[in-house]
Amino acid sequence: MVARLLDEDPQLALAHARFARSKAGRVAAVREVAGLCAYHAGEWSEALAELRAARRLGADTGRLAVLADCERALGRPEHALEIARSPEAQQLGTEESVELRIVAAGARRDLGQFDAAVLALQGPDLETPGDEPWRARLRYAYADNLLAAGREQDAIRWFLAAAEVDVEEATDAAERAVELSERPAPE
Repeated sequence: MVARLLDEDPQLALAHARFARSKAGRVAAVREVAGLCAYHAGEWSEALAELRAARRLGADTGRLAVLADCERALGRPEHALEIARSPEAQQLGTEESVELRIVAAGARRDLGQFDAAVLALQGPDLETPGDEPWRARLRYAYADNLLAAGREQDAIRWFLAAAEVDVEEATDAAERAVELSERPAPE
């Protein structure tokens, strides 16, 4: 039921997850699902508590980006950066690692460190070919952070690069590139 409801009604999905937790609170998978539902419902503290409980009960480390994003949402970007630098972060697969880098870049922006946010997203996977969904998200985040750092022309290039690999059309990268291209030049 949770899987059916999560996208359409995250609050109701969370209610179902809370019920499951009340019946099987010592099962790591149940706590992880409750944490993810809380995250999607915007219940950051609850999400953090549930995902931490899941980890203590034996869940894998693949939810570090969600943990870090909860810390950001709670106004603690420094904690998000600690998660991104943790030993567990070094053992993530490509997709999870990219998501964590995107969250870390957001934490840098929260701290007003725009150039550091751009640097956090750089790496060989940024420019290598492929159309995996994470690649479009990485390039989009990179473009967005370039724009925040005042590098508009570079941002346009990377929004276009994101649009090129966004086969699922999960981002508005093409629209952002066009919008930026049509802006009047600064005087």
